[in-house]
Amino acid sequence: MGWAPSPNPQHPPLQFGGGSDPMARGRAPGERFDGGGGAQLWEPVPGPWGAAIELGWGWGGSPQAPPPSLPTMWPFLLLAALAWALGWLLRDRRRLPSVQDKHVFITGCDSGFGNLLARRLARRGYRVLAACLTPKGAEGLQRGCAGHLRTTLLDVTRSDSIQRAAEWVREEVGEKGLFGLVNNAGVANPIGPTEWMRIEDYRRVLDVNTFGAIEVTLALLPLLKRARGRVVNTSSVLGRLSANGGGYCLSKYCIEAFSDSLRRDMRHFGVKVSIVEPGFFRTAVTDLGGIEAALRGLWERLAPETRLSYGEDFFHKYLKVQRLIMNFICDGDLGKVTACMEHALGARHPRTRYSAGWDAKLLWLPASYLPACIVDLALALILPKPAHSQR
Repeated sequence: MGWAPSPNPQHPPLQFGGGSDPMARGRAPGERFDGGGGAQLWEPVPGPWGAAIELGWGWGGSPQAPPPSLPTMWPFLLLAALAWALGWLLRDRRRLPSVQDKHVFITGCDSGFGNLLARRLARRGYRVLAACLTPKGAEGLQRGCAGHLRTTLLDVTRSDSIQRAAEWVREEVGEKGLFGLVNNAGVANPIGPTEWMRIEDYRRVLDVNTFGAIEVTLALLPLLKRARGRVVNTSSVLGRLSANGGGYCLSKYCIEAFSDSLRRDMRHFGVKVSIVEPGFFRTAVTDLGGIEAALRGLWERLAPETRLSYGEDFFHKYLKVQRLIMNFICDGDLGKVTACMEHALGARHPRTRYSAGWDAKLLWLPASYLPACIVDLALALILPKPAHSQR
């Protein structure tokens, strides 16, 4: 049963308007109602719409269906979401037609992600320009690599070394410009409680991970603009969530911000910027021997009063937690990270951010969206308490 006004000969057109039973809106059968289109007299009217609609006579109106209810809209919303997901997947899979003669400059190629990426790109046909910190690293990479690959030495903490490398790249690429820059060089140690650090500990990490990457990028931007190229910056899941003290998390937060601002500035010139956020992988950065040696050095140089406030047990428990985390979380498949870098270089539409590793996707990334109090509590349960904790 629906409701309709009595026919008004002065306003004959029929108008369908959505709504509920007029009784629920305070109108009773036989009641006159002025809806802005002339006075109307409401009467019960049978119809296929039942009580879900009102039939009204208005000023020159035309038949109008009621607005769809939320349960009716769910199938359409689901269909729209599926269509969007399919479109995104198809767009994400599109690749550049050719990578021949495209030059890519990679920092930190002595080992780890940079070394593997240089080898894989050379096999795919890129012209790889690999920067290593040591002659030994450069010789080993050059000797064991097939394809077009050339190496140079680079210390990203020294401006003169960066300028020499930039000039070398300029000579290599010529008028074509530089298609890709992968800022991969990085260090982590020392990590540990913030109170154990000195300012030089922060500077040492930031000089490599942050200022080195920024200075290399600035030196090569003219060549990247010429080729409408790509910048791929290696960050970390710890650039989203700070899990320990020291310069590493801080440096990765900086890279995230630098990459975002660079991407927005360079879009006008056709240069695309992507961030790769690896989880924990077995590289020199996560080497347990180096982590424990750095922690021991921090502990031994602490003032007696500070050591007393933490207690000897805290140091040993902290080492034990680091061992458990690294042994449980660290992934040995570095290809998961380099696959993200390759996509950022070779896709028609590279992503803004890539998360690599099961721990990044299932642990760190979701945790970064949780309220800070929950993350604080979780870390407090995992890490040891100082001997003289006030909580």
